[in-house]
Amino acid sequence: MISARSLFQEIVDNDNSYRLFCSIAASGEAQGGWENGRIAALLPASLRDLAPKVTRHGADEDKHGRIFQALMRRRGLTPADVPGETDYTMLLERRGIGLAHDKLRRDEPLTELDVITYLAHSRVTEQRAAEQMAMLKKHFGDHPEVGKAVRMIANDEDNHLAYCHEELLGLARAGHGRTIQRILRECAHAEIAVYRDVSLAVMDHMGRILRWPKAKSAVLAAGIRAMYGYERLIGWRRMVTLRMPERRNALGGPATSAPEFV
Repeated sequence: MISARSLFQEIVDNDNSYRLFCSIAASGEAQGGWENGRIAALLPASLRDLAPKVTRHGADEDKHGRIFQALMRRRGLTPADVPGETDYTMLLERRGIGLAHDKLRRDEPLTELDVITYLAHSRVTEQRAAEQMAMLKKHFGDHPEVGKAVRMIANDEDNHLAYCHEELLGLARAGHGRTIQRILRECAHAEIAVYRDVSLAVMDHMGRILRWPKAKSAVLAAGIRAMYGYERLIGWRRMVTLRMPERRNALGGPATSAPEFV
């Protein structure tokens, strides 16, 4: 029987698949760190109070990238080239989701709509990240090699998701509710399609590295497509609801340091 635990164990146990997994993760986190850093620098005057939290968000993403790099170094591995079809962040940008990198490279202040777009995009993608890390924490939180990193990143992702909920609710109270809901729906529908495509691409690469039988690859691909079907029908709704989180002011303090091995 194929399970999430057995699948990830296969990936971790093989140097080449582990290298690709860590490289994809490190690349995505580094992009997120850069994006948040630029957003913090370009916030409009009316929302400058968000700067410390956006900066903290970026610092956390940078830290996660360093953690995945360190996990590779501990095995004597060097980063692999990240296949374009597995680049979740860039594929979302190409669909017009979030803030375009061209905009972030310019030294022009963002608008309030830009900040709402950033937070809505983050609320959707952080939902995905928090769920993925919760799954890894459940199965590998005590793993001797990756457990410490998984626990730290999972906690950070929960903080990021709480921060997005709280800030978007504040903006909704300020009169932006309809705009927020519209952007959340657009982001969610685009994200579930990109996540499906990236998942299929990653499993295809892993299958070739690990020499999976065609039947196993077909079962995994069918599972990914079935999940997309569920998310397209109803699952996307979990990504667009807003509720006050238990973790209030989750990004109000300084970023936590990376584990000792980084």
